[in-house]
Amino acid sequence: MSKPTPSAAHSAGHTVAQLLAAAAARLPGEEARAEAERLLGHALCVSATWLYSHGEDVPEPARAAGFERLLARRLAGEPVAYLLGQRGFWRFDLQVTPATLIPRPETERLVELALDRLPASQSLRIADLGTGTGAIALALAHERPLAHVVAVDVSEQALSVARENARILGLARVEFRHGDWLAPLAGERFELIASNPPYIADDDAHLQQGDLRFEPRAALASGHDGLDAIRRIVADAPDCLSPGGWLLIEHGWDQGQAVRGLMQARGFGQVETTQDWEARDRVTTGRLAT
Repeated sequence: MSKPTPSAAHSAGHTVAQLLAAAAARLPGEEARAEAERLLGHALCVSATWLYSHGEDVPEPARAAGFERLLARRLAGEPVAYLLGQRGFWRFDLQVTPATLIPRPETERLVELALDRLPASQSLRIADLGTGTGAIALALAHERPLAHVVAVDVSEQALSVARENARILGLARVEFRHGDWLAPLAGERFELIASNPPYIADDDAHLQQGDLRFEPRAALASGHDGLDAIRRIVADAPDCLSPGGWLLIEHGWDQGQAVRGLMQARGFGQVETTQDWEARDRVTTGRLAT
C-alpha cells in the first residue's frame, strides 16, 4: 500500500500533526495521545516514527476517512486491540479478534513464574487451559523450545486465532485441542498446567464498563464469586499432573486467599500467591506431591 502523499497534494486537508492533536483531544483518558498515534499509524500503514517525521504531510482523503472511522469506533468504547487486530504480549504481537480475550501485561507474570519452574534443558509437557489467543502457550513454547505445549479452549473461534498466531510465530511444537478445561487432557500427565481462566463475578459492574463490554463474557465471568472455573481446574488438575507437577492460576486481586484454600484442600503443597508488578495478588501456584 502506498504511503500518504505530502501536503502539497492535498492542501485543503488536515496534516498528520493536526489529525493527531484533534484525535487526542477527543479521546478520553491518559492514553489518548498514544491511542491516537496507534490508530492513525494503522490507518496510514506507517510507524509511529513516520508520524513524527511527517507531521506536515496531509494523508490521502481515503486514509483520513479510515482513521475517522476507527476513531469513532474507539469513542464508542471498542478496544484498541480489536480495532488494530493485534496486541503486544511477551516478545511478540498477537492477532486478536472479538472472539478472544485481549492479552494483558499482568498475565506475563504468570509466564515468568512458569518459566522459573521449567528447566530449559528438559523436554517437558505443558498445558495451557483457556488459551484464547494462545498468549501463555506461545510464550512458554517460545522460551522452552524443547517442551511440548498443549493449548486448550472451549471456543473453536479462539482456537483458530491461536493456531494462526502459532503459524505466524513459527511455533510448531504447540498442539491445540478443543474442549472444556481439562477434559481434552484425560489420561495424560503434564509437568506444568497454567491457566488464566475467567474470574470476575457474574454481577460485577465492571463487566458493563470499558473494554470489558466488548470482550467475550465467557472468558471473563465465572459464577457468583468468579471462582467457578478455578474450582473446576483445581479439582481436576491432580489427575493430569505428573508427581511434583505445578499448577499456576491467574486470578483477581482479591482472590488469593480463596484460591490458596482451594489448592490446599485439594492436596497441593508449596502453595503461594505472587503479586503482579502493581503489588496486587495475581497468580497462585501449587505443587503436587512427588
